[in-house]
Amino acid sequence: MNITKAALAALNTAFNTTFNTTLTDTPSTWMKVAMRVPSSTRTQAYPKLSEIKGMREWIGERHVQRLTTDGFTITNRKFENTIAVSADDIADDQVGLFSSLVADFAQAAAELPDELVFDQLEMGFDTNHYDEQFFFDPDHPVSDEFGTMRSVSNYTDGAGPAWYLIDTTRSMKPLIFQDREAPKITPKTSLTDDNVFERDEFLWGAKRRCAAGFGAWQLIHASKAALTPASYAAARQTMLEMRGENGRKINLRPNLLVVSPGNEGAAREILMAERNAAGATNIWRNSAELHVESRLTL
Repeated sequence: MNITKAALAALNTAFNTTFNTTLTDTPSTWMKVAMRVPSSTRTQAYPKLSEIKGMREWIGERHVQRLTTDGFTITNRKFENTIAVSADDIADDQVGLFSSLVADFAQAAAELPDELVFDQLEMGFDTNHYDEQFFFDPDHPVSDEFGTMRSVSNYTDGAGPAWYLIDTTRSMKPLIFQDREAPKITPKTSLTDDNVFERDEFLWGAKRRCAAGFGAWQLIHASKAALTPASYAAARQTMLEMRGENGRKINLRPNLLVVSPGNEGAAREILMAERNAAGATNIWRNSAELHVESRLTL
């Protein structure tokens, strides 16, 4: 291949097509536990997610809930990935080899939200949220119907790998994926670029700006207890009985069980087996969807 402007333009088009097609076709799992929030600034401010109270009978004047934006912030991060292709490889028509590399390049960009969200999930055991408690904590401060502060838990302690019971039926989610700038690929393929002159290679660089953060802790219960029918039932009951600000019944619907590969067998027995270990009807069968996430390590 003669390395001309036209040939390089065609190569850029082919690489862009491969990159964008792979971005679209790569499956993601982060949306099971996180909500996407478009961002237009470096740092995004969020209100305290426990501030919304329930509807009340309208007697007299309205009771206005003024949401502040000083609950917590999430700062966007910038990510890059860059590949180089030798001018000799292009001249020798070895470009086909690099199309697969560009596809893998795009897959890494598409899977970045998964990595960020599930890394954030595991940070919840030792990272504070807006109420100055760990995201997973037995002592989240919540006021009851009399205005008295009491502790509400979304965590069960234990020594095993963590598993998570989640209510995904609401627009709010336990985690946030903050999307500032979608992935894009930028070429440095001008014949006068320094990389071409000095190193005899052409560059393609991908960039993405985004971040992950904590959302509504009320919608998730984390447990490090052994995953058994009893511990699963206890986590469900804790969520179903949870009360929000001013004693409001939140009406949670725990419908997703997220586990690491180490808990897959136990989770399948609880959610899919027709009979329990004693041979009786498994009352928890189909009570939640199962998601096994290979990115979880804890």
